[in-house]
Amino acid sequence: MTADMTTARRSERWSGYGLLTVMAIAVVLPFLSVFLASVQPAGTPVVGLTWPEEWSWGNYEQAWSVAAFSDLIRHSLIIAVGVVPATLVLAAPAGYALGTMRLPGGNAVAAFFIAGLTIPVELIVVPLYFDLRGLGLTNSFLGVILVEIALFMPFSVFWMRTHFQSAPQSLVEAARIDGASSATILLRILLPLARPSLTTLGLLVFMWSWKQFLLVLVLIQDTTRHTAPAGLGFFVGQNTTDIPTLAAGTIIVMLPILILFVIFQRSFIAGLLQGAVKG
Repeated sequence: MTADMTTARRSERWSGYGLLTVMAIAVVLPFLSVFLASVQPAGTPVVGLTWPEEWSWGNYEQAWSVAAFSDLIRHSLIIAVGVVPATLVLAAPAGYALGTMRLPGGNAVAAFFIAGLTIPVELIVVPLYFDLRGLGLTNSFLGVILVEIALFMPFSVFWMRTHFQSAPQSLVEAARIDGASSATILLRILLPLARPSLTTLGLLVFMWSWKQFLLVLVLIQDTTRHTAPAGLGFFVGQNTTDIPTLAAGTIIVMLPILILFVIFQRSFIAGLLQGAVKG
């Protein structure tokens, strides 16, 4: 019996390794293909994975100057810096209240947030445009920031609620017995423990904010205020034949997200795993 269990565990482990390997290849190959295309000589037709005979790093300089990526990336950063902290500040107390308190109608409110996950941005972007136009918030970063905060709030509240539900309830009960208020419990006890979950949520919100294309394209029609993905869309339309330069522009847009994930990868993984097993 012991030998059979050991064999089964080894088989399960190798199956897991095999699945992870296949998924890693599926993620790395497209990125590698775009990167290799970006260092081909400008104007070279590129098909599949082609190792460059001559590495042309000038494509990045060309893409950066022609598409004005310095302004595009700055605009994307302005929006992301406005969206991420506000989303975390709002989602943490909401998730704490829904996850640890017995609120009248709390389950209905939680279900309302979960239902918000099913609403695609394509369904609401046109009504949003007319609402924001009436408020004078079109062609402004503030309008996009407010919309993105609302758009990401359902998942963010759901994420933090799940985390606080898995937090050790003994800590909360002990703090309440000692007379700590709900705000004190959140700020001094639970939030320090939630750092990995908050980091993971912040990275996800940053990534979603950074890659918004349709929303920015509709709400900001002034091309001088476009973000990196929207600017890349126009850049692609103007340079449909120069694949290496287009690939270089794509890498430039992807690079900030890749850098953040490399820097915070441990916290990101810890946040994904946190709460898998209740304390």
